[in-house]
Order: sequence, then structure tokens, then C-alpha cells
Amino acid sequence: MRLAKGTAVLTVVVSVGLVVLFAGAWAWGTEELLLATTTSVYDTGLIDKLNAAFGDKFEVRVKVIAVGTGAALRLAREGNVDLVLVHAREAEDEFLWGGWGINRRDVMYNDFVLVGPPDDPAGVAGLKSVVEAFRRIAETGAHFLSRGDDSGTNKRELFLWEAAGVPPSGPWYMESGKGQGDNLVQASLMEAYTLTDRGTFLSMRDRLQLRVLVEGPLKGGDPLLMNPYGVIAVNPAVYPDRNYVMAMAYIGFLTSPEGQRLIDEFRVDGERLFVPMALSREPRFEQYVPQDWRR
Repeated sequence: MRLAKGTAVLTVVVSVGLVVLFAGAWAWGTEELLLATTTSVYDTGLIDKLNAAFGDKFEVRVKVIAVGTGAALRLAREGNVDLVLVHAREAEDEFLWGGWGINRRDVMYNDFVLVGPPDDPAGVAGLKSVVEAFRRIAETGAHFLSRGDDSGTNKRELFLWEAAGVPPSGPWYMESGKGQGDNLVQASLMEAYTLTDRGTFLSMRDRLQLRVLVEGPLKGGDPLLMNPYGVIAVNPAVYPDRNYVMAMAYIGFLTSPEGQRLIDEFRVDGERLFVPMALSREPRFEQYVPQDWRR
């Protein structure tokens, strides 16, 4: 993928405590902003588009660390980034409750889909319930490839196995430990089922021997597959040396009419990948705080 002007992408590989960063090139002024976000937002190309527009407006270098949601939130807890753009609300709420993050905002949503080999050995194509599809995969012993990386996708997948009453274990269940795009490639090679966000799948489908078998809510499918994204600044009271001012500018840009328009207009092969959700005439105070803040 060609990098958009002004975006530096850092791919993080974590193995036994070792973190390796591979950095791209960037442009603009001397001030920089470090964003940890999900591989799904990076793999689709959306983050390049948003960062290019933000950089033009503020003359700031945006560096991106593309990892799973769990890893992104860990980087933020350790004070290694300025803000996060992630998609696992329960994990985000824990991050807020811990005092590590502040000023969360809803940004956009897409949905998850269950994909698998064209011959569909578990016979799940067209099912309205993803939980029932998971049960059939386990019952038939068809191969299922999990990301196994504590990402937002992995968290949702484990929730679905729990809802299905099926422990994800056995020779049919495997973990890749990879990001969304690499996991899809491996699932295709293994002729395995996997859970993915729709956007990443659509951006890569021409390279894959996989098809959508159970739809998410964007195409009238199971509401359990809804996939909202939130952005959170690192708390300056915890890490005063992080670039909080520019982090808030970035949050403001993503949730502004301009940022929301860019999200709304983003297409891959003519298909919309994300739906903006930040702008609302009615106040939505619950987005700023943990959902159970009254506990």
C-alpha cells in the first residue's frame, strides 16, 4: 500500500516482550503526534486519508502504530502514544476507569462478518445468527482461525464462542497471532473460517479464496456483529509529556463535519467501508465516560 503524504506507519511486532518498530516516511512540521490504532483501520487505507487531511490543516507529523486494540491500549497505558483509535468498548471502558484515558468520542462504525472457504464445509452460509454458525463450525470440526492477539476482533470472537456455549479448543481451532489482513491471508491458505471486519475483507477480497458467509448489520445481518470505533486521548495528568493538545485537535478533527465527511466518502472498489457516527443533534453523554460509570 502506498503511504499517503504525512503519515508514518509503525508496524509493531511483539514477541516475548520484544517490540520492533518499522517506520515509514513523513512530511510537514516539527511537531508530531503518535497514534496507536487497529490494523483494520490501517489495512483499509482509511487512516492514510484522514492523516493526510489532518496534516495539511495543522502541519503536524502523524506517526501510526498499527496493532490490535489490546496492544494499542497497553501502549497508551505505558505512556508510549498520545491517543488511540480502537474498537472494543469494554476494554476502552476499563482504560477510562483506570484513569489512563480521557475525553473519549464515538467516531464511526462498520461491522464484523464471518468469512470462510467457498465450499463452506460447516454449512453456515446464509444463517442469520452468527452464534448458530459458530456452533456448527465446532460441531463439524471445520477449521477456524482466530487472531488470538487480544484485538477488538479477537475479543468479539471470544464473546461469540461464549454465547454459543462452545469452548474454542481442539484440533479444528487455531490462532495466528496476526493482524487482520495477515490473518485473512492465512485463513485463505488454510481454507479456514475466521471473523473479520467488513472493511478489511473488502479491501483484500481479490487476493483471498474466502467469501462472506454470515452477514453483519450493515447488510441486514446479526446485530451482534456491530463494530463501533472510539478515539481516546491519553490522560495528561498521568503522562504530562504526551502531546495532549494535538491529541485533542486530532479528536476534534475526526469528529468534525470535515473528518466525518472523509469517513463517509471513503470507498474501496466503490464500496463504503465505514459509517460516521460522531455528529448528533441530541447530546450523547455516554460516549465520554465508561458505560457503567454510575456503578
